[in-house]
Amino acid sequence: MWRKSSYSGEGDGNDCVEIAPSPAYVAIRDSKDPAHGALTFPAAVFTAFVEALKEPSRER
Repeated sequence: MWRKSSYSGEGDGNDCVEIAPSPAYVAIRDSKDPAHGALTFPAAVFTAFVEALKEPSRER
């Protein structure tokens, strides 16, 4: 089951990525071109990626 970000609104803001989670993997596709294919990641890798996005940025 594909779902779009809750940040995606109507009109021009309706173009977004969609995800389809399962226990083993997460698939990601472009909502503007869903037939073009999807990227698939192991669920743990995708979770780590999202958690890293939530961390405050640090200058190095």
